[in-house]
Amino acid sequence: MAKVADRYLVVDPWKVIEEGFHPERSMVSESLFSLANEYMGVRGYLEEGASCASMRGSYFNGVYEVEKEGETGYKGIVTTTHFMVNGPDWLDVRVEADGEVLDVAKCNVTSFRRVLHLDRGVLERSLVWETGSGAVLEVRSVRFLHREVPQRAYHLLEVRGVRGEAAVRLWAGHNGEVMHYSRKKCYWEGVRSGGGDGVVGLLVRTTGTGQRVFTGSVVEVEGGGASPVVEDMRVGFTVEGRVREGGALRVRRFVYNLVEKDQEVEDTEVWRRGMAGLGAQREEGFGEALEAVEAYWARVWERYDVRIEGDPLTQQGVRFCIFHLLQTYQGQDPSHNIGAKGLTGEAYNGHAFWDTETYCLPFYLLTNVKAARNLLEFRYRTLPQARRRAVEVDCRGACYPVATLNGDEACTLWQHSNLQLQPGTGVAYAIWHYLKVTGDLDFLYDYGVEMLVEISRFLVSRGDFSQRSGLFGFYGVMGPDEFHMMVNNNCYTNFMAKKTFEFTLWALDRMAKDQPERHQHLVERLGLSDEERRQFVTCAEKMIIPYDEKTGVFEQHEGFFDLPHIDIDSIPVTDFPLYSHWSYDRIYRYDMIKQPDVLMFLFLYNREFSLECKRANYDYYDPRTVHESSLSPAIHSILAAELGREDEAYRLFGFATRLDLDNYNRNTHEGLHLTSMAAAWLNIVYGFGGLRTDGDRPALAPMLPSAWKGYSFSFGWRDARIGVEVEREGVRLRLLEGERVELDLYGEPAVLTDEGLVRPFPEKGRPHGLVS
Repeated sequence: MAKVADRYLVVDPWKVIEEGFHPERSMVSESLFSLANEYMGVRGYLEEGASCASMRGSYFNGVYEVEKEGETGYKGIVTTTHFMVNGPDWLDVRVEADGEVLDVAKCNVTSFRRVLHLDRGVLERSLVWETGSGAVLEVRSVRFLHREVPQRAYHLLEVRGVRGEAAVRLWAGHNGEVMHYSRKKCYWEGVRSGGGDGVVGLLVRTTGTGQRVFTGSVVEVEGGGASPVVEDMRVGFTVEGRVREGGALRVRRFVYNLVEKDQEVEDTEVWRRGMAGLGAQREEGFGEALEAVEAYWARVWERYDVRIEGDPLTQQGVRFCIFHLLQTYQGQDPSHNIGAKGLTGEAYNGHAFWDTETYCLPFYLLTNVKAARNLLEFRYRTLPQARRRAVEVDCRGACYPVATLNGDEACTLWQHSNLQLQPGTGVAYAIWHYLKVTGDLDFLYDYGVEMLVEISRFLVSRGDFSQRSGLFGFYGVMGPDEFHMMVNNNCYTNFMAKKTFEFTLWALDRMAKDQPERHQHLVERLGLSDEERRQFVTCAEKMIIPYDEKTGVFEQHEGFFDLPHIDIDSIPVTDFPLYSHWSYDRIYRYDMIKQPDVLMFLFLYNREFSLECKRANYDYYDPRTVHESSLSPAIHSILAAELGREDEAYRLFGFATRLDLDNYNRNTHEGLHLTSMAAAWLNIVYGFGGLRTDGDRPALAPMLPSAWKGYSFSFGWRDARIGVEVEREGVRLRLLEGERVELDLYGEPAVLTDEGLVRPFPEKGRPHGLVS
């Protein structure tokens, strides 16, 4: 992992601070200083613009466009994709002083400071500008997004006189003629615009999908006057005033962004609701809205904070990760999912991947059960599309997409969309994991069993029996590794399918016992026969699991052990990322791995495997893994911690929380790695914290990295919430909510009550593993 930090931000436990403008990193900063509230997101671009690289991105969750990408004569290969579209720019700003236009990259700007307040959810920026006419002005902007009313956004723009005086002219408005950065095209057309009496509004529609966004604002001005300007695709206010030393021209903007995806709703109704929303927003007041947002984040941090003592870089990093996870998703709407870049950029097109169920869901499952349930409900809502996709690939049941925003398969790379089966087994695992942690049988019966049956049907039809051994497996697939395609019997794929069959059968039996009439109705509706159930049993019992009895190592796929070996440490650093420097087919020739495959299912079903098994497989696969995926090191670090290899765990943990803050992969400019942020949280809680949630009760085996003085976190289990504090002396558990929790602590049963639990660390040299 030859990755080097590109560090230019101030280290602070509760803030992300940029001192001085860094034009060469302008797009990196735009990603890092993004704001979102799940409903909408906006990159941290300079409102007034600058003559340097920029991606002015304003995104609305679930608003997308569709395009055809090539043709093929082959059945089942996706040729039409959809993608999150760059939305109307509601921070369309221009600043002039005595006719000179503010451009941070060109003007005489003597100081620049940008601060993202993680504790308050506020982005603040200030600069000092010495104009060509001799005036010195301080320009300040503040922006934040409401949480309880997610359509509301707020923007303060202020020009204050420091020395001399200047005639200042501001433009603050909304622009519908925005370019989608990656596709160099505008996907919006005007529907209606209007204004007057301190209010402007713009209604636009996507040219293909017909989704509409109303964006409008009300302004309050001090030190000058405002005039509304209305054009077909651009509305706003021209604000003018003379700024003298000690005086200021101040504009407070109340912005209302309303999304309407239902084409049956009339344009006039969307406009009416947008204008009414603006009226109600103004009544609350700017200061009151800021107080409400700050109070919201104060409550949030009481529940979600991970405290680390003795490592300020990691402390800032983990809070940055949690902040953006909470900005991106909190379960407002079950039609939303978590895009790989969240609402911070266009890379990955706003699509959700199997990472949602395996990396992101645990974060929400242990902190916000409602959000976790909504993530799973997204998969239920999109079950019809998964059924259609199964038919396209000559199968039955439900084939969940590799990449999606709306439930349709959006990945046009056949080697992924047709060969990777982990989205479906990931959904099945997530239902299983959700039930373990919450005990929510209602969800299982309402939604889960139907999804499980359809996923199992797909797996039966996608797999087949070996003509030589008579055993069941999957042929022509690609596992999570992604450096080996069209392989037979990928171990992860087969193991996860086996667990899916077993859980489906268990769920059907449990439902028949608990709610026989409802079970019978479901069976009839799905046309589930006894013969089909027997197929699930047979496929599970006869599943091929490649394994070497002598070494105790699972073979990643049939023939993997025969592949030529390559010493990954011999690959020049300049060859990474390999996708950009090696021919595509060259990557697939060796026993080199992109990201955890066998080790992934050892993590997901951790307590089913002994320490000896984990050690043997870790020792074999770790030296072969190049960690080309940002998700990869966390799983290795978690297993290394469990094996008692503290230095190795900490080395792998290395850049986890600061992947974007320090731009380790040199691609932060494209947007933030949201699922990697969830992996960083897993690395602390499941890795150093030793938490395991794949049993009938939680298990903990915390360790304290030598670089830290202590750390703390909390997690939920059923109706309880448990606080974990790890210090030099040992571990303290507190019951923050609930009455009584049975758990395992360092492999020993324990009961947590209001009195709490205190335990010293195990004797030195004893592994921290949960299974001996």
